[in-house]
Amino acid sequence: MRFSKLLIPTTKETPNDATLASHIFLIRAGFIQSVGGSGLYNFLPLGKKVLDKVRAVVKEELDKADCQEVSLSFVTPAALWQESGRLEKYGKELLRFKDRKNNDFILGPTHEEMMVNLVRQSVKSYKQLPLNVYQINLKFRDEIRPRFGLMRGREFLMKDGYSFHASTEDMQREFLKMEETYKKIFTRLGLDFRVVEADSGAIGGSGSKEFMVIADSGEDTIVICDKL
Repeated sequence: MRFSKLLIPTTKETPNDATLASHIFLIRAGFIQSVGGSGLYNFLPLGKKVLDKVRAVVKEELDKADCQEVSLSFVTPAALWQESGRLEKYGKELLRFKDRKNNDFILGPTHEEMMVNLVRQSVKSYKQLPLNVYQINLKFRDEIRPRFGLMRGREFLMKDGYSFHASTEDMQREFLKMEETYKKIFTRLGLDFRVVEADSGAIGGSGSKEFMVIADSGEDTIVICDKL
């Protein structure tokens, strides 16, 4: 398609809720469109092209690491969250609703419960392990104060992956393998990043690492020493 035919609604005005340069330029250049200023965004043709390229890099590296892609329902039965004990623990970020039959559902902010449910219905023997499955799918978190444009929206596209093992040793091996895979992804995307120890929060677990992109914007501060 000719560039002149593309839907690119540019504007000279700066959005009232935009404080970061990235947020301002993405909207002014017609890559994304805010939906009512509520942390929701439409991706227009140019923005969708960029998003698809990022997704392709992530998928390529994960597939090389023997991960298998799935796509789980965005709508999650609340009963799975009751079973895990996280329904109340997760707090008000869970957007809850009932269907016409009065069944309780949520819009998934993360998919541990759904993925465990998938695997327990599919894996019948330890001989089928290890198994690493991932998805690149929509998530929703009812943020009390959406900000920073796409960096802190309520609905967003997220890659989430989960591995299953017959032993702790094998889980630790896969954890290190995924750390190296993530490094390859961020390097290919041209990001300056550091790997830091982190709190696993409501997800739980005994160990967690975060990949921190070095930037002027964001909510976290880290101390870097290049001499070590």
